[in-house]
Amino acid sequence: MTRRSGQSGAALLMAMLTVTLVATFAAAAMWQQWRSVEVEQAERTRVQSAWILTGALDWARLILREDGKAGGADYLSEPWAVPLEEARLSTFLAAENGVATVASGDDTMDAFLSGQIIDQQSMLNVGNLVKNGQVQDAWLRCFARLFELLGLPPAQLATLAENLRFASDSSAANRSSAMAPLMPQRLEQLVWLGLAPETVAVLQPYVTVLPSTTVPVNLNTARAEVIYAAVEGLSLADAQRMVAERDRSHFRDVASAAKVVGRDVASFGADQVGIASSFFESRGRLRLGQMVVEERSLLQRAGADVRALQRERGVIAGRPPGSPLAAR
Repeated sequence: MTRRSGQSGAALLMAMLTVTLVATFAAAAMWQQWRSVEVEQAERTRVQSAWILTGALDWARLILREDGKAGGADYLSEPWAVPLEEARLSTFLAAENGVATVASGDDTMDAFLSGQIIDQQSMLNVGNLVKNGQVQDAWLRCFARLFELLGLPPAQLATLAENLRFASDSSAANRSSAMAPLMPQRLEQLVWLGLAPETVAVLQPYVTVLPSTTVPVNLNTARAEVIYAAVEGLSLADAQRMVAERDRSHFRDVASAAKVVGRDVASFGADQVGIASSFFESRGRLRLGQMVVEERSLLQRAGADVRALQRERGVIAGRPPGSPLAAR
């Protein structure tokens, strides 16, 4: 009797082990299948977002190209300056008989697109500080006025200018030096040149980094603080008056801007200010369910030709719009 009970217990134990192994294998197979589905879905979302944001960039280039054909001044009432508020992607698709041809279960029903074009010449260009290996005194004074207005340490500006001169030196001796800083491509990279992160954050609305050393400030799009910094001898109140006047009617030339504050056009500096722009930043934001993808592109326009100089894309979660993206 004891031997038969022992055999029954062993059989029961073997059955339990078999059931456990089958359940383990089944769970592992289900996990592998779930993981494969998740990877495929993530890859599909990545490809879809890349194509959609590329289309948004092409749309921005088209708007700037059409505006460039017209020529003249660039100002904030033009079509390129109107931001695209977040809207369901299906509203942009072709419609038939007034009804969007998108099924209710389609992915586009949960996709939302927004974006804007920002005039980069509405800000002071850090690249203007150095030309042909020499610090440009006129632009250094412009940045000094901005630093003073914003309450930033002037010593950091001196460090920035010197390190920028060092980074832009293309001589063989400098390139071979391990101490030579890298040339920044984006505003947040100015910390490479000695600026504190807190200083960069304060400068963000007023300063940009462009691949050119002769980029004037557009009086039709710049903030009052930037205009004050760009025009030597101008008061902040005069700059604010110019902004209020241009909101009623944009400046068609620098002379009309100078007339607002009763100054001679020669005092504005032909190299420092203008009324047209060549550099723009296109920002696209795609929201797919819980995932948000942002793309930022630097565009240069020469007449009707608009080309992308830089592109970066980042996946974000819970980050406010406008903060720096991680380059990809």
